[in-house]
Amino acid sequence: MIRYSDISDQDLRRDLKRGQWRVGVNARLKIFGTLDCHSGKRMKRKNRVFFANAAEARAAGYRPCGNSMKEAYQAWTFSNP
Repeated sequence: MIRYSDISDQDLRRDLKRGQWRVGVNARLKIFGTLDCHSGKRMKRKNRVFFANAAEARAAGYRPCGNSMKEAYQAWTFSNP
């Protein structure tokens, strides 16, 4: 996990191209989604966190995004009534 504010833009771009970070997280709302999610692209920089994969984000207590991860969100909704 890395916070957007803890890494330079250049280092972040390099790591994203390498595939080191595959999931974007809104730390304030506790939601994770794909990096190309329309909702995720609008979040504030100070709330942005990156994880290597969805399993790490789930283990940290975040839920799937209802826009970019519809199936995972539906499964999460049924398991957390």
